[in-house]
Amino acid sequence: MATLFESQAPRPLADRLRPETLEQVVGQDHLLDPDAPLGRMVAKGRLVSLILWGPPGSGKTTIARLLADKTDLAFEPISAVFAGVADLRKVFERARARRQDGRGTLLFVDEIHRFNKAQQDALLPFVEDGTVILVGATTENPSFEVNAALTSRCQVLVLNRLDKDALDDLLRRAEADTGNTLPLDPDAREALKDMADGDGRFLLNMAEELLALEPGKTIDRGQLADVVQRRVPVYDKADEGHYNLISALHKSVRGSDPDASLYWLARMLDAGEGPLYVARRIVRMAIEDIGLADPQALAQCIAAKDTYDFLGSPEGELALAQAVIYCATAPKSNAGYKAYSAARRSAREHGSLTPPKHILNAPTKMMKEMGYGANYDYDHDAPDAFSGQDYFPDEMTRERYYVPVERGFEREIGKRLEYWAKLRDKRGAGGDT
Repeated sequence: MATLFESQAPRPLADRLRPETLEQVVGQDHLLDPDAPLGRMVAKGRLVSLILWGPPGSGKTTIARLLADKTDLAFEPISAVFAGVADLRKVFERARARRQDGRGTLLFVDEIHRFNKAQQDALLPFVEDGTVILVGATTENPSFEVNAALTSRCQVLVLNRLDKDALDDLLRRAEADTGNTLPLDPDAREALKDMADGDGRFLLNMAEELLALEPGKTIDRGQLADVVQRRVPVYDKADEGHYNLISALHKSVRGSDPDASLYWLARMLDAGEGPLYVARRIVRMAIEDIGLADPQALAQCIAAKDTYDFLGSPEGELALAQAVIYCATAPKSNAGYKAYSAARRSAREHGSLTPPKHILNAPTKMMKEMGYGANYDYDHDAPDAFSGQDYFPDEMTRERYYVPVERGFEREIGKRLEYWAKLRDKRGAGGDT
């Protein structure tokens, strides 16, 4: 219970507007509606252990606290950043005592992914026997950061980043709480929501700063950045955000959308991703998704990497943008990628077969006597510089891995292969090549 002095102390706007009921939580209807997972649990008055996975400011802590209130569970919050096994033991002792009195405990672990394996394992027996209902909150993918043994005992629920409607709802509540209107024109109000990047807490902190300004002046979009700090993009180069954005960039290039490709490139670079890492991935795209449909794509990407090495940032980033545009607009083919994958499968299936003797060198007399190099047809001496000999092992039938597409330069390669196939068939039928 707050003391008299505590109740008179100033509280941040985000804390004053913290929802007091689940119905006041914005942006998470897919979890809280009556027919949604948490709505059904609350209606039955029975919770299971949960992992709440969502971006910052999406309401994870608030939802956990309100779930405890709704189900009459004691709320025990700890932070994985500061707490250790000793702190958990104290919580478990209190939970056991409550259990003997007939009351359950909701243990809320904020940033649960920060616990190491031993700390996460320490939770298992108490979750298993029902001493506590665990609600863990994480901004990171639980598949990567939370032990499988723990996730198997919990239901993982995904919270959405707050959309524009949810953020606008929070702004209206802020205005109602303070009795003031945000000094923003409509365009600046939209820009403020963009700057929040789906984080309700960050939005309310910015709104509080704006509502404290002297009244009488309306701020436009251009002035807004001077008044409130620009939000640092939510992005960790070691975690899921990193892989999500590079996946978005790669698939946009593969999908021949230069505009979306440039957007994701800009998102990565603005968030502090290493430009040389991006350059390596663009090279991969040139090989995997373009290949010989446009052999210049690889040259463009290598040149972009060299240019960045030479110019540095920010000028060198233009070279990466040029490479992305080139790759996104190039004809696409994964024929080379598929051919190599098929050849590898075949190599594993057939084992260590020896090459046919006619294509083996015979540097010694004994090897010549064994037939090494015998009957080899030197292609440059054959008509059209093509002998049509079989170069697969004798124990294998001829296989085809590379099938060029009818796009870009591979169309020309396909014509060559078709021509050589006809010559090969002619030679195999006894004709003259």
